[in-house]
Amino acid sequence: MRKALSLSALALLAPTTFMIADGWDAFGRAASGERLERMQRSANWHDGVFVNGIALYNPFLDAPERWLDGSEFAKPRQAPAAVQTDPRVFEQSRPLRITWFGHSIALIEMDGKRFLTDPVWSDRVSPYTWLGPKRWYPPPIALVDLPQIDAVLISHDHYDHLDTRTIKALIGRVGQFVVPLGVGAHLEYWGVPPEQITELDWWDETHVAGIRLTATPARHASGRILIDNDRTLWMGFTLHSKSHAVYFSGDTGLFPELKDIGDRLGPFDVTLIEVGAYGADWPDWHIGPEQAVLAHNWVRGDVLLPVHWGLFDLARHAWTEPVERVLAAADKYGYRVITPRPGLPVDMQRDDAQEKWWPDVEWQPADQAPIVATGDFDRAPRRSSPQG
Repeated sequence: MRKALSLSALALLAPTTFMIADGWDAFGRAASGERLERMQRSANWHDGVFVNGIALYNPFLDAPERWLDGSEFAKPRQAPAAVQTDPRVFEQSRPLRITWFGHSIALIEMDGKRFLTDPVWSDRVSPYTWLGPKRWYPPPIALVDLPQIDAVLISHDHYDHLDTRTIKALIGRVGQFVVPLGVGAHLEYWGVPPEQITELDWWDETHVAGIRLTATPARHASGRILIDNDRTLWMGFTLHSKSHAVYFSGDTGLFPELKDIGDRLGPFDVTLIEVGAYGADWPDWHIGPEQAVLAHNWVRGDVLLPVHWGLFDLARHAWTEPVERVLAAADKYGYRVITPRPGLPVDMQRDDAQEKWWPDVEWQPADQAPIVATGDFDRAPRRSSPQG
């Protein structure tokens, strides 16, 4: 019996040890010293973790039969045809140009300055190269073909937003990495020079290449291993030049402070708001299509560019459902939405980018699969038009 138990323990220990060793670098590092002390002074830090203004509701155990009940179109039958981005397009700057590469990855160009959001060039969003959600199409442009980046903006440290291999490859090609509190520990461990890391709390501001960056609140979570949940902060960003303003939501559920973002920092020429990877079992983690349109209204956006969809299978809904539902909700209120093919640079002053590049597949409308965040707050649109 002792021998059998020993063999069983060894059988469990060996793969566990391998998984830990193989993912060790990607797990990153916990904050310590002065970095940790600064985190602990944050108004958002309580009892050893960061917290949301309104707690997340997680009814995962309420209906386990739904865990495997997903759309047969959760991933595309054929790889979507992304644009092969021509690096020469970046040789001539534009006042405001945005290139969406799928999911939450976007190159934002403002008055000749360049900012890259949540870059992921790896094949999988995972600590492993052989396990985890795999991208549906290759990156529209190679990392080495990207122009010089003034700053990389990281919204939080989940694997589909903070990719170890991509960060390492960008060292030497980026002026600054602007990240939430605590995330700098990961970057330093991976070799980013400390002087190139700027960590922000909600509402903190910094300037990079003459562009004002503000860290905005979000309603989400963080963590790269099960024992580090919420030990780093999550957030969105606003970018302001002399003539333009952009809002990037990061991952978020609906929460009332979105109106404060609009009041304090809006209006915005463009909003990049997450619309995908939602479900009734996690209504506060991801905002969902209809509430994304409401958030666009609350922050006082003009043009909405939906992000956080179209690259990875991270939820049970049809892969085209987020954009279809966003378009339906925006049409109801007369809001302008652009849907560029991944990799297509969009000059926000010239281009329309209204292409329907995804196929027609079966998806559930809002009345059949509503996403409604928990919490007691006013959910009404704040005006008849986003900037009115």
